[in-house]
Amino acid sequence: MMERQPQRETRTARYWLPLAPGIICMVMVANLQYGWSLFVNPINLKTQWGRAEIQFAFTIFIIASTWLMPVAGYLADRLSARSVAMAGGVLVGISWCVNAYAESLAVLYVSAAIGGAGTCAVFGACIGHALKCFPAQRGLAVGLIAAGFGTVSAATVLPIHSVIQAFGYENAFLYFGLAQGAIVFAAAALLAPPIAADIRADRSEPLNKSRNYGPLEILCTPVFWVMYLMFVLVTVAGLMAIGQLAVIAKEYKVANVPVSLFDLTLPALAFALAIDRVFSGLARPFFGWVSDHLGRETTMGIAFAIEAAAIVALARFGHEPGWFVVLTGVIFFAWGEIYSLFPATTADSFGEKHAATHAGLVYTAKGAGALIVMSFSATLLPATEWHIAFYCAAGINAMAAVLALLVLKPLRARQAALDRAFLASTASTAPA
Repeated sequence: MMERQPQRETRTARYWLPLAPGIICMVMVANLQYGWSLFVNPINLKTQWGRAEIQFAFTIFIIASTWLMPVAGYLADRLSARSVAMAGGVLVGISWCVNAYAESLAVLYVSAAIGGAGTCAVFGACIGHALKCFPAQRGLAVGLIAAGFGTVSAATVLPIHSVIQAFGYENAFLYFGLAQGAIVFAAAALLAPPIAADIRADRSEPLNKSRNYGPLEILCTPVFWVMYLMFVLVTVAGLMAIGQLAVIAKEYKVANVPVSLFDLTLPALAFALAIDRVFSGLARPFFGWVSDHLGRETTMGIAFAIEAAAIVALARFGHEPGWFVVLTGVIFFAWGEIYSLFPATTADSFGEKHAATHAGLVYTAKGAGALIVMSFSATLLPATEWHIAFYCAAGINAMAAVLALLVLKPLRARQAALDRAFLASTASTAPA
């Protein structure tokens, strides 16, 4: 027995190692989203284009990186994750290099669209790679990939800021654009599945056998639309709650009160916002791993219920600076899991052949949820108290938890039974 342990450890290492290039790719493209705010003021100081006009480039980036996800997934399914991610690396490098020389808003907007397309290509390809290559641990694999987008990029904030201060935003765009694009291209070239025997061993598990639905065939299934609705609901709830943090901190007079946690001391509001990427990033592999063992719907129900409870608790106890920071962290933590659970559930439900396309289709729910929040904020929130948004967000999360356990779970079970019957009938009619 003792002699087999090194062999088991070797298999584990070689099985998970192919995930590393995808994580590196995701880390490198995250700055296009999370590092943008560092450039807005310096660009405006030089060009006087206006903060709102400059910030619109970020809106274009978000639209492109969200709504092009099915296209990126489709290309990754048809071609390969490697080729699509490498193309994405070229695009993100071009985007920031163009920003370095942009002399008009039009050029800045075109560059934002290019960067959004490149980020989308990398994101969709790497998520699809994890879904297909790690069938028995999809939740953990996708969670690790998704955690790379944002969590580690927090470490690059100070270097980017330092380069901007010392050499100007143009050089920061150029240096980091070239470096990030080159690293993504090189890492993407290393994207490859684990050893075939290891994947076959995982696919021998009965729960990993499913019918491979066509690229758009899932649009005809109730399971897809229930998942889409849940994704929209949780996105809306999370954005509503997070969007009110500054308001609640001001009303409770805790925004500038120092809080000491993890050997750090920061004003409460700044501390709460600073832990966004860390806590939401850690949630992705954690809840993904939990879902591999407890089941997707059960884990969704737990996470959504935790977020609902944390939102209510923050409304009641947020006047204490320490609790304000801690409960905000719990909200971020419970919200981040959507980026691992929904792609994994999609691949489990509809097969892995078109997993990247299907995950991309579900991912557009994030964009739909963001549009709803933007419209709601612009029309209703200014005239209401923050308490309404908070308790609505908690209620929406509770609704999503109920949908996961009482609607999605039986629907998926019924679809799985129909798929097994379909596969059995297909096998029986196939020529010998």
